[in-house]
Amino acid sequence: MLVKQAIRAIAIATVLGLSLAACGTRTGYANDADIPESLGTDGTTIVVGDEGADTTIRLFEDLRCPACEEFETQGAGAELSKLAQKGSVQVHYTLASFLDDKLGGNGSKKAANALRAALEEGKFVEYHQVLYAHQPDEALDGFTDGFLLKMASRVEGLRGPDFDAAVRTMRYQDFVTASEKAYQESSAYGTPSLELSGVKLPEFERGYLSQYTESSPVWTTKP
Repeated sequence: MLVKQAIRAIAIATVLGLSLAACGTRTGYANDADIPESLGTDGTTIVVGDEGADTTIRLFEDLRCPACEEFETQGAGAELSKLAQKGSVQVHYTLASFLDDKLGGNGSKKAANALRAALEEGKFVEYHQVLYAHQPDEALDGFTDGFLLKMASRVEGLRGPDFDAAVRTMRYQDFVTASEKAYQESSAYGTPSLELSGVKLPEFERGYLSQYTESSPVWTTKP
């Protein structure tokens, strides 16, 4: 079983065409509001996509990480998102915040907290897109309360007294801490890092997911 999973992991990594220059190494959902999103059962991940999807991808990101921005806006992020939209893939986001300790500041933590607050409003996917589309330079620690609220104004229906208060007070600090701990205890080798059904994906040069379809054997990840 492990050998089969490893083969599937390598195959799907090739499909995704990952070019991961990890920190330490925008998700183009077409119809954002139509994609299910929820808090993972372990309380450390945000789950996007159908529960019945055959393939589960765990994606580790730090919002300050420029390689994550490249993955989301120029790499395989948009293609991965289309698969989630079709119901073929479910994505589990683990939001790390180690760059705050590495570079100083608290922008990674604030951004992760704000994304958790957006989940409460059913707007995680859309807000996640916006934050990567307007990611500040990692050295500037630009994810301030004011910036996060300004970006939230770009997502229809997100701003409101409850969301704004959650951002300003770091309401979801416990989630942020637990998510970083989950990242540190994982097999992730930096951000962005991906696991397919529990198997870490190796690094691959960027390719084109459109060359493949969900009917390919690489998508058959359930026994």
